[in-house]
Amino acid sequence: MPHIHEKIDFTVEVFIIHNSRVLLRKHDKYKKWLGVGGHIELNEDPIQAAIREVKEEVGLDIEIIGRVSAPEFNTLNYQELTPPMFLNRHRINETHEHISLVYFAKSKTDALKVSKDKEISEECRWFSKEELENSTEIQPPIKFYALEALKN
Repeated sequence: MPHIHEKIDFTVEVFIIHNSRVLLRKHDKYKKWLGVGGHIELNEDPIQAAIREVKEEVGLDIEIIGRVSAPEFNTLNYQELTPPMFLNRHRINETHEHISLVYFAKSKTDALKVSKDKEISEECRWFSKEELENSTEIQPPIKFYALEALKN
């Protein structure tokens, strides 16, 4: 999706767990291991964006991990959302930043369905705790999030 604003955008990043492994995707543009995710579109909330991005990028149906801490309110225009596990702000280039809502999720399968015409990924891979801890390719924040997701 194109940027909503030239200076800053809101994004989601999802660390998906299946059988004590976490999925990371090597980003085609940045050549870095990241969680699955992307921009939050104008017509969606962060949970909808997380579910959509995961489905588009790796073809998985996920369940977001977490809990809504407020009660359900009986109003038509109010909905509590599962909060992100982490929230960060990072620079993409000299003129653009992202505020990223980091979610953990679980999947019932590890069978990926990567659409070659929609999404480009150099590689998607399920990592064990030991593989994460021993990797020198994964940036410290991503390694931290992935290991935290495995704890959940």
